[in-house]
Amino acid sequence: MDGMLFDAFVYLCAAVIAVPVAKRLGLGSVLGYLIAGIVIGPMLGIVGAETEQLQHFAEFGVVMMLFLVGLELRPRLLWDMRRHLLGLGGLQVVATALLIAALAWAMGPDWRTAIAIGMIMALSSTAIVLQTLNEKGLVRTVGGRSSFSVLLFQDIAVIPMLALIPLLALPVLMTQTGADPAGAAAPALGEAISEVHPSADHAGADSHATMSLVAGLAGWAYALVVLGAVALVVLGGHFLSRPLFRYIAESRLREIFTAAALLLVVGIALLMTLVDLSPALGTFLAGVVLADSEFRHELESDIEPFKGLLLGLFFITVGAGIDFGVLVADLLLVLALTFGVMAIKGAVLLGLARLFRLPAGDGWLFTLALAQAGEFGFVLLAFSVQNNVVPADLAELLSLVVALSMLLTPALFIAYDRWVLPRLSSGGAARPPDEIDRRGSVVIAGIGRFGQIVNRMLVAAGVHTVVLDHEAGVVERMRNIGIQSFYGDASRPDLLHAAGIEDAAVFVVAIDDRDRAVEMVEYVSREYPNVQIVARAYDVNHLYLLRKAGAELALREVFDSSLKTSGAVLRALGVHPFKVEKMLRAFRRHDEDGLEQLYEYWDEDVEMSKNHALLELVRARNQSEQSVMAGDRADLHDRTERGWTPPPKHYDDALDG
Repeated sequence: MDGMLFDAFVYLCAAVIAVPVAKRLGLGSVLGYLIAGIVIGPMLGIVGAETEQLQHFAEFGVVMMLFLVGLELRPRLLWDMRRHLLGLGGLQVVATALLIAALAWAMGPDWRTAIAIGMIMALSSTAIVLQTLNEKGLVRTVGGRSSFSVLLFQDIAVIPMLALIPLLALPVLMTQTGADPAGAAAPALGEAISEVHPSADHAGADSHATMSLVAGLAGWAYALVVLGAVALVVLGGHFLSRPLFRYIAESRLREIFTAAALLLVVGIALLMTLVDLSPALGTFLAGVVLADSEFRHELESDIEPFKGLLLGLFFITVGAGIDFGVLVADLLLVLALTFGVMAIKGAVLLGLARLFRLPAGDGWLFTLALAQAGEFGFVLLAFSVQNNVVPADLAELLSLVVALSMLLTPALFIAYDRWVLPRLSSGGAARPPDEIDRRGSVVIAGIGRFGQIVNRMLVAAGVHTVVLDHEAGVVERMRNIGIQSFYGDASRPDLLHAAGIEDAAVFVVAIDDRDRAVEMVEYVSREYPNVQIVARAYDVNHLYLLRKAGAELALREVFDSSLKTSGAVLRALGVHPFKVEKMLRAFRRHDEDGLEQLYEYWDEDVEMSKNHALLELVRARNQSEQSVMAGDRADLHDRTERGWTPPPKHYDDALDG
């Protein structure tokens, strides 16, 4: 018990210290976790052999992460990804595996060992890539979506890889270990899957580690069981989960709802393991099924903390598991293999980005994000050693290559942010709009100094918004501070449709370009008459143009701030706050009434400075402003003045004296 508490204290202490420091230095949380693991493991030796077992437990964070990713992807969006999922993902795995296998074979190992190495190194780190993409707000970009498609296919590919590896057993290694060559292909897929989840190998759990519903089944029977399990997840998620969560929600016990959310994830992961499928894929499928559920946001909020802690623990164990003894002994070889693997994967990924015509910036994001080896590499290497495919000493070396490549991944994201993206932007490289998969009751065009305040206020009030901006740099800055936004020109009808304008209640025009703002208002008011339009106006003339175009409400961007400034000046001069409030309200009412009168004289084709009738009315209203503010108003019960204490008698006389 004391040892467990000590380990928990060490891991939490390392995370609490290292991660905030890494974030402040711009390194990202993932690199902070990895550095924390290196410090408490290889450098200080505080943690040791228990790291491997803890890593298998922490891998459940990947399962939770894919469940949350599934909650963000509605079935229609997943169907739209099929081309990248099968084409891009399939080509990446096959091409990378063949290239690395060919080079490995040329370096000396048996061709069967080379094939296993190729398959292992073809995989990337789902945990690191998705965590970093989420942290940087890049999941919804073209590069982010393409990366996710490949990662999802890789998770699927792990299953046939586990089935194929026992068939590659080397007779020489089998003779050394005393294994029966005739039984090389005997291990069932269920045993392979149990290797993926060796956390079940703890004392007292050995009998559960080998549980399988498909062990020894014929091919057709196995297929039926697998299809039945998938159907159970889909149908159960669609028809059974809603009444279950509704029943639990009626109890008004938050902790029970959290327990039910964990039960759902753990139960589906267990079911997938029993039928020899990836638990991560099963929970991802369940998340997609529940994406349209009214309980989606509650599920996200309940699972998110567990996912974050487990992923952080996983990254710490990766850093703690690096064997610096082997690294120092074969430093040049390890570095050469690490950079060689990443270079080969990068070349394949960049070629696929060109083949699938990914934009330049997204192509580089796709390439740099997936250039590392993945956490499943540790599992497949251990399984390959167990099945006499890869020698133990070579597996130890390759495990270090996998760990170092994962350690370098956050640095690649930093390189993308600091060097690749700025060069592409300065070079004028065209960037296509992001794929928009978010829906909200308010669509906002423009996330500059005006639009971001509007968006912050609405989000804080619980309103779901979809934000578009045509400046890539602005979008990236907003994402870096956690504001969800999409790159794209909101004046394009196809992008407005993608943003869900037809289902929105309000369209906010907050862009800087006056003419484009008027064009947007005209288009939306004509094509979507049920959508209310609130627009940002630069001045009175622009306000009238927006109003004529169809805006229900056009607001001058500096009017309110100017009123507040004048009120502050009056209070600084000693005018009582009650009187200041009355004066501001009177001025606002007088100005708004004047706007209505002036609109009758306004002519779009005549400059306001040459519209003599309008100018005469402006002069007359300006002369009447002082008398209007000095007089008493009729709206004595105005809500903004309730609770104010009027100034005492002769207050103004005392000031004048």
